[in-house]
Amino acid sequence: MNPDRNYPSTVAGPFEAAPFAFDDRESREIELRPYDGSDGEFEALVSMYVAFDPADRAQGIPPGDEGRIRTWLDGLVKKGGYNVVAWHGGTVAGHATLVPDDDTYELAIFVLQAYQESGIGTRLMRGLLGYGAENGVDRVWLSVERWNKAAIGLYEKLGFEISNSESFEMEMSARISAED
Repeated sequence: MNPDRNYPSTVAGPFEAAPFAFDDRESREIELRPYDGSDGEFEALVSMYVAFDPADRAQGIPPGDEGRIRTWLDGLVKKGGYNVVAWHGGTVAGHATLVPDDDTYELAIFVLQAYQESGIGTRLMRGLLGYGAENGVDRVWLSVERWNKAAIGLYEKLGFEISNSESFEMEMSARISAED
């Protein structure tokens, strides 16, 4: 664990754990479910990232070409973390992940441009955090570009607090379950 990263003493949540379904602000039925590891689901995630708008890439991720996407995504889903996928029918609308980092987890979330600002990101974060908490995840951190006020506001609403703001990117952290 990074000794410079502070975690709030207050537990955020509770969060509803995926799987669950809801209608977004555009009245689209969205299903959130944990990543199942199948080839079909992996290919659907690759397709989402290939279609990802380059303007929405942050901190160099997701990668920009299909080969690098496959390598990055393969490593991401095989690291022993937790992944939740937002589905609109057969289309992946978003993906959120908790990646192991010593005894904490780094959070990353991606929502396709056509599905942004419809409430999917908030529900995807809540579903991932609930899923992580159900599986024993205690501390979560993320980095966000300091100019991204909308994302920072969402993270704060979900219980994240600024833990390090000394660089271009800001780190935020949350506690999502009580330690044993």
